Amino acid sequence: MFAQLPAVLVVLLLAGVLVQAASIPKTTADNKGNLVHRNLWNCNAHFFQHALPKNATLERVQMVPAGGTFGEGTANIPYPYQPTNLPPLCAVIVNVTSSPSSSFRFGLLLPVFWNSRFLAVGNGGFAGGINWLSAGSGTHYGFAVVSTDTGHNGSVTDATWALNAPEKQADWGWRSLHGSVTLGKALTAAYYGGRKVRYSYFSGCSTGGRQGMKEVQVSPDSFDGALIGSAAWDTNNLNTYVTQLGIYNLPVGAPNYIAYTRFPVVAEQVRAQCDAADGVRDGIVSAPEQCRFDFTKLQCGSPGVVLNASACFTAPQIQTLKNIYSDWRDSRTGAYLYPGLLMGSEDMWLAGTLLGYAAPSPFGIGFAQDFVYNDSSWRWQTFNDSIVETARRINPGQATADQYDLSAFRRRGGKIIMYHGLADGLVPTKGSELYYNRTQQAMGGATKHLGDFLRLFMIPGMQHCYNTAVDAPWYINGEFQADLMGTGLWSVPGFADTRHDALLALMEWTEHGRAPDAIIATTWNTPTNPLSGVLRQRPLCPYPQTAKWMRHLDINKASSWYCSA
Repeated sequence: MFAQLPAVLVVLLLAGVLVQAASIPKTTADNKGNLVHRNLWNCNAHFFQHALPKNATLERVQMVPAGGTFGEGTANIPYPYQPTNLPPLCAVIVNVTSSPSSSFRFGLLLPVFWNSRFLAVGNGGFAGGINWLSAGSGTHYGFAVVSTDTGHNGSVTDATWALNAPEKQADWGWRSLHGSVTLGKALTAAYYGGRKVRYSYFSGCSTGGRQGMKEVQVSPDSFDGALIGSAAWDTNNLNTYVTQLGIYNLPVGAPNYIAYTRFPVVAEQVRAQCDAADGVRDGIVSAPEQCRFDFTKLQCGSPGVVLNASACFTAPQIQTLKNIYSDWRDSRTGAYLYPGLLMGSEDMWLAGTLLGYAAPSPFGIGFAQDFVYNDSSWRWQTFNDSIVETARRINPGQATADQYDLSAFRRRGGKIIMYHGLADGLVPTKGSELYYNRTQQAMGGATKHLGDFLRLFMIPGMQHCYNTAVDAPWYINGEFQADLMGTGLWSVPGFADTRHDALLALMEWTEHGRAPDAIIATTWNTPTNPLSGVLRQRPLCPYPQTAKWMRHLDINKASSWYCSA
């Protein structure tokens, strides 16, 4: 912080820091009786330089006043927006050498009013950058928060940094988060005068969900509780699946090809046929796997077709739709590879899977070129199912989080809340169901026993990690959700409690043993604007339970629903 300033200014600045610090008691209690720690004395380069190990260097230390902001702006490619309206805190950036050819950075936010807890937040896709927005949200609870850049600076879809770089792949796959959590905790304890972190948490979605699951498996002691959203946990299978998914609808202009402008027609027909599968007509496909969809209503020339000649779909196009909804199986052996998309995900096909374009998703192409084959000339037209075997054998970056026996985490009292949107068009929702079921099998096979430490909540109508196209209740304060609505928001606006906020529910379960039997999701009249007024709230139920409507009551109120198998 002070390294480039003249000595006299350093003295003056330090004097100001000390005066401000001296005016604040070192410890006090909040209105809930929790001990909080107020510390400004250690927010300086001298302190952190002496606290860091030899393989780490200090990049920046800065005091942030109440209502302030912190970040790296547009220099941070995937996360250029900075959190605003922060509580008073000390912000730190550290660079860690992870191997002779790799390093990662992390940001650590240390609030003046500390709740003795630690939070790590995740990233997204192939992104390389410190996730300041999600980190900033966590400081409002009183957490000391850490976020890593995963070892590079790049966009969500850019994987070129991984080409012939196994050490960088390892940083992205697991090592940067593990190192950031380990060192972040040590710095937190040192900063607050040697007080240990009482509880440690994680919150992440998509790749962030995978990061959290991987860390729980690599180091069961890292977190006491983990909030895992829409997890892209099976890197090897998922990133090859999205290439196969795109190929279903290629090449452009072929008989099987469906232009993206036709996707809304499919979405409308799915809602018409599947909305009531859960017994309620509310515009939300809440039970997609119970829907008995009749494709003949879309097919040109079929006696039951309900679309006119300009809107109907040919037989090859109908097969494309069936492929999209079907689980992916090895064309040579019939072996199960990865689940397909659910009905109700159509509104996200363009933005999520990039279906309808001239090539498959860059998530799949980049994974093949830069992780699996280390060959930038690889072309998706050569794709075949053997890539799965190759990816599994190499397991680039050791990123896949496919350890299902979580007994070590469970024994130490750890808790996991998983969630996934039923309208996810990027990471298939059934992937979370697959992980849950495999974990259940690996740990004895009883749902009630698994529910002692792991619960999965499906969110009808929610897309990938956040938002909805059908006015479905979607907001539970999962990662990225507050970020979508503004740079200064946190928790659930107007409902900052354990019933509505999944992070608070996780803390309640972890620290007091009260498991969430439901989490109430919220949406607003404008889904991403809390000031527009609450439109709907609805309980989300622990899988395999679902929400049931108590007929004749207000369908938009959470109290009109209950959880049942």
